[in-house]
This record gives sequence, structure tokens and C-alpha cells, in this order.
Amino acid sequence: MSAAANGVRPLAGLRVIDFGQYIAAPGAGQNLADLGADVIKVEPLTGDQARGIGHFGTAMVRANNRGKRSLAVDLRHPAGHTVARELVASADVLLHNFRHGVSERLGLDPDTLLARHPRLVYGFVTGFGTRGPSARRVGLDIAAQAEFAVMDVTGEAGGDPQRVGFTIADVLAAQALTSGVLAALLQRAGTGRGDVVETSLMEAVVHAQAATWAEYELTGEAPRRRGNGQALAAPAADLVRTRDGGALVVSAYTTEKFAALCVAIGRPSLVTDPRFASNPERVRHREELLDILHRTLGQLDRTTALEKLRAAGIVCGAVRRFDEVVDDADVRASGLIAHCSYDPGEGPGGTAPTTPFSLGGRRPATTPPAPDVGEHTVRVLAELGRSEKEIRALTEAGVVACAHAAPTDVSPAAPTDVSPAAPKEQTA
Repeated sequence: MSAAANGVRPLAGLRVIDFGQYIAAPGAGQNLADLGADVIKVEPLTGDQARGIGHFGTAMVRANNRGKRSLAVDLRHPAGHTVARELVASADVLLHNFRHGVSERLGLDPDTLLARHPRLVYGFVTGFGTRGPSARRVGLDIAAQAEFAVMDVTGEAGGDPQRVGFTIADVLAAQALTSGVLAALLQRAGTGRGDVVETSLMEAVVHAQAATWAEYELTGEAPRRRGNGQALAAPAADLVRTRDGGALVVSAYTTEKFAALCVAIGRPSLVTDPRFASNPERVRHREELLDILHRTLGQLDRTTALEKLRAAGIVCGAVRRFDEVVDDADVRASGLIAHCSYDPGEGPGGTAPTTPFSLGGRRPATTPPAPDVGEHTVRVLAELGRSEKEIRALTEAGVVACAHAAPTDVSPAAPTDVSPAAPKEQTA
């Protein structure tokens, strides 16, 4: 069953060749697979590098390669390079996150490929872009978080800079690459020609801080690490501890919402208190305001405090653990979580977040798990017209690797929703 057989498939009929490893490029391939594209994950014979780093890497593979098909091939071997060229000739989209110079050495650079295949949409991710002094640098999520101010503004005032608790630069770059590819495909529908889609971890995290950039231009002051709370509004994203040891965040910085908050906590006189009469004054006296919120809401347990604030129309939220999110009724009701069906004998499967939007209320209902290395090598080669004898010769020569399917099983199958991986030299 295809990745989106029970749901919407706007990219059905499109083929994506994904040379990506780790998160940024594979994440974009995952998005396209969820939307119905046939995504072939091209991996080294030893697999995506993430496969070799324990649970940390296994989680990356599972999260970013559902519904893809895996072809394991040595791209440095002339016969492997021929396979890659044949794959690209069959593709609508190519994705990669190779290090600087690798695509040229492999003959998979955009100039070469678009000259041969003008309808190809060629998308890639780098760490720091291709035009500046850091073009040759290896780019990983943590470097982008550090160098483009994410860490500097994250953490407690006076404390050490902190990374965001997940690979936010990689994830944002995957979303940016997906958006660019979809835009290029739409453009191709009108012009008949493909294009090159380029993004980087740098561009993704700087773009995500557009409001912070605007604040800096307005105030002339670089944002400071301050823990919770917004620099120019109060109360805004401020954290309050409750009697039962829980915590919540509250935002009520407009005139109307602050008045409603004052009534909700039983302190209506605060509305006319000169310290809190306007948002700028509340920012100036944030610590005094937070002390009042701690003394009032802190007398309640978390559930009661949230109920009181929500009844007053105040923006608020419980600070919850990840296991609470997994069981959240709204998350489950949204249809965001899809079941991952495994092959018989490989366990009951599991769940994973799928597309963060629906079309006409529909999403993919079920999705295959991430493939094993070379799980679909035989079938993909057969679809390219390779005979049983040729596939066996490639396997015996160490050009390709196969898993789960004997080299004699070459009957072409209808493309399923899956995706590729990449040669060893990668970034992001």
C-alpha cells in the first residue's frame, strides 16, 4: 500500500531521487513522500551515516525516511555512477546535502544535470550557503544554532547559551527545501522547465528570526538571553509555578487581555496601577508583575489555574512533558499521528507525525516504515530495465547491495511512497 493510499496524494506520479543523509535533505524527501511522491533513497552500501550512531541515528532514519524506497549503490564506482545517471533520467526531483564539491566530483551537479534534463527540479541544502567565505565548511545543526544567534538568545539571563531542545536548524532547512521544491514544480507546470532550489541551515534559522531582526532594527539593541518572557511585551510567554509543582505560561499584554487577567486573578486594581498601565510600563516593571502572578496563581494547582485563565480568554498553556504530548487528545484528534505498518514478523509497528496540514480534511492514513539499506535495490534496478543477470553482476561486483529480496526477484512493482539516502560526504 502506498504511503498515502488512504488519504490525499497531490504528488502522485512524481519521482524524487533523494541522496540526502541525516535530517535536512531526507526531511524534505519525507515531506514529498507523505504527499504521494515515489521517493527513492539512494544510500551508500553501508547506508545513511545516521544508521551507524545508535538510537540517536536510528530515530533520525525512522523520522525522515518513512515511505521511501532504498537503493544501496557505490556512487564512486563507474557502474554505480551509471545507475545514478539512469535514476536521475527517470526523476522529477533530485535532493541532496552533499558537502562542497562532492556533487561536481560525482557528476551530479546542477549545471551538468539540468543541461541533460531541463525539466529536473534540483534541490540541495548546505550549511552556510554557496556564495560566502564559509561555503566549504561542514554544516551541522548545532553550528547553525551557535553562529546565527539561536543559542545566544536561548537560556536564562546570566546563564550559558543553550541549544534549542531539538535539531531546529535541520528541521527548518527541510521545510525550506520542501517549499522551494514545491514552488519549482508549480513553476515547471507553466514553463516546462525545472530549476535549482538552494537553501542552507544559515538561511533557514535567520529567516525564522525575522521578527527578532525587525525588533533589532526598531530598537538598535541586540536581543538578550532572558529565559522566558518576550523582551518587548509583558506578560508574554512568562512562566508561573503552581502549587502542585507544575508550571504554566501566560501571555496577556494587550490592554483588554491584561484587564481580563487582572480580574481573573482577583486583582482588578492592577489595571490602574501606574506600574502596569501600559505595555511599556509592564515591561519596565516585569519582575514586580511576575511576583504578583506567582503569589496569586501559585496558590492554585496547575489544572485549576489553567481553567481560570482559559475561562477569562487568556492565552496560556501548561508546561508539559513529552509523554503528555504523545497522549494529548488534540494531537490525536487532529489526525497528525499516522500508524507505521511493519512487515509481518517485524513487530506491531508504531506511530509517527505526518504532514502538519491537511487538504480537504485528508492526510495520509498509513505509511510504511523507513526502509532497510538496499531494501528496494532489486526492484528499482528492474524498473530501470536491468535484467536479472545484470543485477546479479552488479551485486557480486559490490556496486549495489540488496536486502530482503534475492537478486532473482526482478519483477517490477508499482512505485510505492518511499525515499533515498546519500553518499558518504554530506552536510546538514
